[in-house]
Amino acid sequence: MAATGELISIFVSLELVNLSLYALVGFLKDDKSAEASLKYLLLSAIASAILLFGMALVYGFTGKTNLGEIAKNIQSFSTLVTDQPALLTGIILLIAGFGFKIAMFPFHMWVPDVYEGAPTPITAYLSVGSKAAGFAVILRVFYSAFQTPVALSKDWGMVFAVTSVITMTLGNILAIHQNNIKRMLGYSSIAQAGYILVGLATVAFAPATITVGQSSILFFLISYALTNLGAFITIIAISNHTGSDLIEDFAGMGKRSPLMALCLSLCMISLIGMPPAAGFIAKFYLFSSAVQHDLLWLVVIAVINSVISAYYYLRVVKVMWFRESVTTGAVAASGALKFALAISSLGVLLLGIFPGILTRVAEVAARMFGF
Repeated sequence: MAATGELISIFVSLELVNLSLYALVGFLKDDKSAEASLKYLLLSAIASAILLFGMALVYGFTGKTNLGEIAKNIQSFSTLVTDQPALLTGIILLIAGFGFKIAMFPFHMWVPDVYEGAPTPITAYLSVGSKAAGFAVILRVFYSAFQTPVALSKDWGMVFAVTSVITMTLGNILAIHQNNIKRMLGYSSIAQAGYILVGLATVAFAPATITVGQSSILFFLISYALTNLGAFITIIAISNHTGSDLIEDFAGMGKRSPLMALCLSLCMISLIGMPPAAGFIAKFYLFSSAVQHDLLWLVVIAVINSVISAYYYLRVVKVMWFRESVTTGAVAASGALKFALAISSLGVLLLGIFPGILTRVAEVAARMFGF
């Protein structure tokens, strides 16, 4: 899905991903898991229909399904493309269809229920692999097909900027009241999608030859993937031990399993965007690229939202280190789980201290999005 440059292939690969996820979300076969799978299926089917209709309108206007050829045809029109209702409607429907995949407002309503009902390893995969692929394909479609003319790119860029504000604000505010850590990370995932949308808006407002917006998105996605994986791996171990996903049941983990608590604390700090974790460098890279292209107002709102998010992320840290546990005994975990946790936590720390290697890789990768 992330590699293809053709609308039909994008749609087919997207549906293949969704079919797999419907089964994985309902894998436990209990009431919550089945309900989550059904909700995801029904809402995803509607989003797929919207996405396909948008692709059909773009094809009807340009006569092409290849992203590079779509861009060439749009540039060849003598009339102002921003006055073409068919093309603009198609782009709006594409934003809506892809917006469901990345949990963008107002297509975010499935996230908390699906995250809570799915098996925790599947929730981790949804929050990392699915979201990363979704943003990669959005970046490829809009940068490759709709970057020119400038008036068109600024139109969809402003849509992403406005939805970014609403998405991050809504996600952070709703996360504050959550007592289930999986639901909290579900709303956190919505807020993080809002931050990444800042990068998409930057891509729209930057000249086509400058790839700082693309590279900052890629860096953010990698750091977010490592952070969320580390968080969910720790949650898997602790939830298996306590039999609960409630934040209050993480009390005393700092004394009972200090390494587990330390890793989860590092991931929470990274999600806030505090040093020395990877999340700090990712947000700094993303926000600085937005400021360079006259999106200071958007960055100010994003920084305020990051401050708001500190409340519910640090709440988890506080419960683990400063609350007394009602049970005793260290958290047991398999060797494979410990190894995965060590890799992800080490990655979060190293990217926060030595980001240079990955930033160069992201800059090289960003150049591959064009045709």
